[in-house]
Amino acid sequence: MTPKPLQDSKHDAHPDDPHMPHHEQPNAHGHGDNHHHEDADHSHSHSHTDNQRIITIAFAIIASYMIVEVIGGYITGSLALLSDAGHMFSDAVSLAMTLFAFIIGKKSATSNKTFGYRRFEILIALINGLTLVIISAGIIYEAVLRFQQPPQIATTGMLVISTIGLIVNLVVAKLMHGGDTDNLNMKSAYLHVLSDLLGSVAAIIAAIVIMLFGWVWADAAVSILVALLIVRSGYAVVKNAAHILMEGAPNDIDQSVIIQTLSAHPNVLSVHDLHVWTITSGLHSLSCHIIVPSSLTLQQTDALLSDLQHELQHLGIGHSTIQFESDLHAHSAQFNCDITSAPPVHAHAH
Repeated sequence: MTPKPLQDSKHDAHPDDPHMPHHEQPNAHGHGDNHHHEDADHSHSHSHTDNQRIITIAFAIIASYMIVEVIGGYITGSLALLSDAGHMFSDAVSLAMTLFAFIIGKKSATSNKTFGYRRFEILIALINGLTLVIISAGIIYEAVLRFQQPPQIATTGMLVISTIGLIVNLVVAKLMHGGDTDNLNMKSAYLHVLSDLLGSVAAIIAAIVIMLFGWVWADAAVSILVALLIVRSGYAVVKNAAHILMEGAPNDIDQSVIIQTLSAHPNVLSVHDLHVWTITSGLHSLSCHIIVPSSLTLQQTDALLSDLQHELQHLGIGHSTIQFESDLHAHSAQFNCDITSAPPVHAHAH
């Protein structure tokens, strides 16, 4: 079959090109574009550095005030303040874990961890999300008990401490909002701080209501309301983290656009066995099989690879592996292959 005329390539083939296929047949594997991959790594590393600095400052602020709020909660006897203090403690732990994840994530890839340790950030995000849910359950349980036996609450002290807590949380939330909140690890820590901010607001409202109307049950009521909001945030983080760990397709990547982009090239006959997944927040990978005319030359195949990877970069794919296959061979008609249907590897007979 005669190949379709090759479009002018944005990347001319060169004998020293690191993307030159090792085999001279069209079914050679093509690896990711190093130039674009290095750019993506540089941007990813720069974002991590900023996030790490922000998390460090936020941790110092939260940890310092946490001690004050814990003591104040016990002195005043306020559940809203105690729950806020407990959640601030979880914030400090969450920020410490997030900071640790960013540090570990910078470790280089090894033969054992070929993608490096970036996925560790997602594990920490999952733990942070589960922590939010567990804390919320504890707050709701304690609130139910307090509805039955409302304690005496020092509302003035509760109001003062929770107001200071609100100011601290506003400062930290503003600081963290300047970071990369698209990063799931960063987002999970940010949600911890936002939830704590809501806890401070709830404690202030409860203190004012008790002072004005004497409704002691307001302390437990607002605590439950905040707990439900925290559960919602925690569930969202857990869901997103689990999706990434299950190698789910990125929500911000449209696979139909990918297939249209790849198929638009004149030397692409069809695309199948497409897989798109996320290594860590903002770093997406792709692998696929592309059927091309069997008469393509090595130079044409290399130019095709460069063109396709260039287009994938614009679609947000930072790392791609493309396998070219000749149109002379039988191929799967499945767009997304079913891994479970792959035939087992036969053992050697003895």
